[in-house]
Amino acid sequence: MKPLKRPARRSLLVAHVAVSVSWLGLTVGLLTLGITAFLTGDPATAQAATLAMKIFGDWLIVPVALLSLLSGLVLSLGTPWGLARHRWVWTKFWLTLITTALSVFSLRPGINEAAARGAVDINLVVAPSVAAATYLFITAISVLKPWGPTRRGRRLRVSASSGKSVDERSLRRTA
Repeated sequence: MKPLKRPARRSLLVAHVAVSVSWLGLTVGLLTLGITAFLTGDPATAQAATLAMKIFGDWLIVPVALLSLLSGLVLSLGTPWGLARHRWVWTKFWLTLITTALSVFSLRPGINEAAARGAVDINLVVAPSVAAATYLFITAISVLKPWGPTRRGRRLRVSASSGKSVDERSLRRTA
């Protein structure tokens, strides 16, 4: 992918951070509602909490998760960080992909079941707890950028310092 120009990169970065923070906030909101529905003795409160969770699930989970995944993917491919050049980016990508899939295929159906029953089981407390911890971990590695480059990233770095691209070197070996 062609590198993003500075204004586009900065705008996309702001959008990515905003949507990712929204995903974390949405998850904390779901956790709060799940705990409320699970612990309350009042059926009306439990039903209200599950209906609120359903609204979040129906309108926000999928678009926010997909926007976070997509904006992160475009950012990684359009900047020097790359998708598979640094372990922290690669880790973020896979965790985001997994949590997006779990949100769409597991959390959302679980919320719909709970809303139909008007009650929450422990799974709708555990799932947002794990998701929130995962998003906080992703945030931490975004800030700290640990672990260094991947094998591919080291190879690209060596080839860039020698003035030859990986494609030029591989062509020379096959020719």
